[in-house]
Amino acid sequence: MQASAQENPFSPTHFRAGSEGWRVCVAPMIDVTDRHCRYFHRLLAPHVRLYTEMITTGAIEHGNRSRLLDFNVIEHPVALQLGGSEPAALGAAAQVGQEWGYDEINLNCGCPSERVQKGAFGACLMAEAQLVADCVKAMQDAVTVPVTVKHRLGLDYDESYGMVRDFVGTLHQAGCRVFIVHARNAVLKGLSPKDNREIPPLRYNVAELLRNDFPDAVFVLNGGIAEVDQAVTLLHRFDGVMLGRAAWHDPAVLSALSRRLWPQSLVSDEAQVLQNMVDYAAEQVRQGVPLRMVVRPMLGWLSGRPGARRWRQMLSDPAHLNEQDPMLITRAYEQVAGHRSVSV
Repeated sequence: MQASAQENPFSPTHFRAGSEGWRVCVAPMIDVTDRHCRYFHRLLAPHVRLYTEMITTGAIEHGNRSRLLDFNVIEHPVALQLGGSEPAALGAAAQVGQEWGYDEINLNCGCPSERVQKGAFGACLMAEAQLVADCVKAMQDAVTVPVTVKHRLGLDYDESYGMVRDFVGTLHQAGCRVFIVHARNAVLKGLSPKDNREIPPLRYNVAELLRNDFPDAVFVLNGGIAEVDQAVTLLHRFDGVMLGRAAWHDPAVLSALSRRLWPQSLVSDEAQVLQNMVDYAAEQVRQGVPLRMVVRPMLGWLSGRPGARRWRQMLSDPAHLNEQDPMLITRAYEQVAGHRSVSV
């Protein structure tokens, strides 16, 4: 039965024009959101927006583009996140991304790692709003897909609203209309990337001020979102939510959130997801991909279930993985009490 507007307040009319595509996103995460992870997440959540790991302009210019940029067609909508600070290089990389088929080009202005700072990009770019605006303009001139920016609320321990308001305002004047706000400051010295995801306080209210001050822009909230009810509640205040580590540690949250927000859309059941991953793993192994790369994003999928510990052990055991047998996924699943195995 079709849900009424009262039953489902998250119909497209609830959001600003053009924001529907960003309602739920999975954050770009270095060493996490590779193409195998994105494929698995798409099976769990048909409508969420997926992001690549951050890829630098230098890597795209000089590296193996197929290895860096290839993705499966089922991943759409999928965005390419770029790292860089030179407008011309970012424009060229954005053009490559569009030609490769990506639906969005995102600029990283939020990563606080020292390695990224040495490259003069990431969160430190928030101190150079006009340079970022020039980068955004160069990317927009090179592509027709949306150019978006992911940023923090501020740098180090300066929590003044004016800094982030002026940063967003400068990019807004350059034509950017989609902002993904990690609602914490980035501390550039003294905190590891992990600490930067946990220690600076979350300030959702400041992110909401941005949404109020720029009413024609789309604001997606990132940071500390781990539960379905929490995400749904935040969608009353923001145009979208972006899950990061929660999607990695407990991927099942993506299926639960999809069923909640898109009740009329078919979400694959567990057996279907499992079978698809067995088939996908078989294809990847034939192409020479290590099985461990394919199963890595699945480790947290059955968290909290009887047999989940054994599931994780089997899928991370080098002795099993070195056999390159996709049926390891099925054998591991058999350890989860009360569920049937699937066949190839």
